[in-house]
Amino acid sequence: MITFQIVLALLLAYLLGSIPTSVWIGKWFFNLDIRTHGSGNAGATNTIRVLGLKAGIPVLLFDVFKAWLAVHLSTWFTNPAFSDNQAVIYWIILGGLAVLGHVFPIFAGFHGGKGVATLVGVVMALYPAAFFVILVFFILVMIATRIVSVSSISSSVIFPFVVIFLFHETRPPLVILAIAVALFVPYTHRENIKRLIKGTEKKFDFGKNRLKKQD
Repeated sequence: MITFQIVLALLLAYLLGSIPTSVWIGKWFFNLDIRTHGSGNAGATNTIRVLGLKAGIPVLLFDVFKAWLAVHLSTWFTNPAFSDNQAVIYWIILGGLAVLGHVFPIFAGFHGGKGVATLVGVVMALYPAAFFVILVFFILVMIATRIVSVSSISSSVIFPFVVIFLFHETRPPLVILAIAVALFVPYTHRENIKRLIKGTEKKFDFGKNRLKKQD
């Protein structure tokens, strides 16, 4: 039976994910809606591109943290009758609701980001060892290409291989989730893939506030 505390945890996970960090920082400190500038995406990458690292890094860190925290709501809101597999599924659902909240935030008119940073938070919570391997890979690809979408897509694609073959994960829910991540991230980057094919995807310009250049 689903208990009240489980329902409360599921609601809190979605609400945590719905905190529109980039939108609020843009409005509170820069008097703009980040969704009307740059790529129009309410995420850390667009925030860094438009407002610079001082705004973008806090957005990135909080978006990762809110999903990590959503998964760890299971520490306070749990059901002792859960089997091992049921507990893992519960963790995944909590993380998934945080990602859903980021993409469709109730606090920002259901118009949010792509969910990559929040997905990173979920991965960090559920696959801590594999996360650091993927992080190193992401950084290396980013240094080589300076294209965030390439780093994100390629990291997601190798993720299930790292989880299954390097860390020998055998729990079905976590194996399925790893494969789902490899499908989800490229799907959310469909427009980026089109631009990559056309050769028009922009390279990342670290640290500069480009708002004035774009307006």
